[in-house]
Amino acid sequence: MAVMRQLFHEITVATRGKGLYAFTPRVRDWVRASGIGRGLLTLYIRHTSASLLIQENHDPSVRTDLERFLSRLAPEGDPVYEHTLEGADDMPAHIRAALTQTHLSIPVADGGPMLGTWQGIYVFEHRRAAQTRSVLLHLLGE
Repeated sequence: MAVMRQLFHEITVATRGKGLYAFTPRVRDWVRASGIGRGLLTLYIRHTSASLLIQENHDPSVRTDLERFLSRLAPEGDPVYEHTLEGADDMPAHIRAALTQTHLSIPVADGGPMLGTWQGIYVFEHRRAAQTRSVLLHLLGE
């Protein structure tokens, strides 16, 4: 009978401003090193102006189009925003994070995340300035 285990890990992702930053290999390597063959991996970003996405990892125009779309949806400098103390990009970043995801759940089998052929895991940075983002990983399985 297999024993259920759980592990925690933190990954930091350095960003250089708005955009998607892949960190799939780091997640895959950690899951493989864990010794857990099957279970559930949860990722959680500890920020309110960035988010997590599973997205196309082959054609970079998908990532560019996502950035352009969200910039139109939540534009900087909109006079409707009251929260402007941290700059013109801060409130739009909060809106973008609210419309996307702060956590992901990914099944694990055969010692790795069960991502599709064209899927990658990304931090979606919504601020203009470089940031260091913290992503927590929780793996539960056997």
